Amino acid sequence: MCLAVPGKVVSIDHRADPLTGLIDFGGVQKQACLEYLPDVRVGEYVIVHVGFALQRLDEESARASLELFEQLGLLEEEFGDAWEQAARQENGSESR
Repeated sequence: MCLAVPGKVVSIDHRADPLTGLIDFGGVQKQACLEYLPDVRVGEYVIVHVGFALQRLDEESARASLELFEQLGLLEEEFGDAWEQAARQENGSESR
C-alpha cells in the first residue's frame, strides 16, 4: 500500500532542480519533491505521496493523522524497519 503521509518540512534545498526538501514523518526523515508547493516554508506540514509534497496541512491534522496511521500499523507498513527504529530511539528504548 502506498499512503499519502503528513510530515513536517525540516529543510529546503532551494538550489535543487527540482525543488526538494527534507520531510520529517515523526522521526523518519526523507527527501521529497516540493515543486507543487514552491512557497512552502520550513516548519510547515505537508502531505507527501510517492515522494511529492502535494498539499499543506495544519499541524493538528497532521499529528492526528500520524497517530491514527501508527495505531493502524500503516506507518510500519509504509516505512518498514526505519520507522520502528526511529520510534525506539525517540522513546529511548533502543538497546545499546
